[in-house]
Amino acid sequence: MVAAVLALATVGGLTLRRRDGRLAPAARSAARHQSLTGAELGQPLGSRATLLQFSSSFCAPCRAARQLLADVAARDTGVTHVEIDVADRLDLVRLLDVRRTPTVFVLGPQGQVTRRASGLPRREDVVAAVAMATGGPAAGTRE
Repeated sequence: MVAAVLALATVGGLTLRRRDGRLAPAARSAARHQSLTGAELGQPLGSRATLLQFSSSFCAPCRAARQLLADVAARDTGVTHVEIDVADRLDLVRLLDVRRTPTVFVLGPQGQVTRRASGLPRREDVVAAVAMATGGPAAGTRE
């Protein structure tokens, strides 16, 4: 019995670990057809894409996500990184069904939610999600 519980817990843990940070289509009902404006975010949207990050002050992975997303935005013309503290914007947290931090959304040029990830995403996944949100390959990079 104990072995079965341990095996089940291990499988569950590995499944969660595998999904952590994976940028997936915005399938949750609250975000699927959601479109956000610069006014709602308190910052202008990127002309190509916006990387929207929900963080909290005590979240260690949020700092790593901030560095990653800011770097991707700095290297890709027309991409903006916006970070929002969950404690400051409970309205958006509820609207977008944010359940943990960091949660990252990739918004298209008109603010439409195209991808979301709970946890720290991988750089190559973020770059690919930006390309998909804009309908083409990554724009010229800035070094």
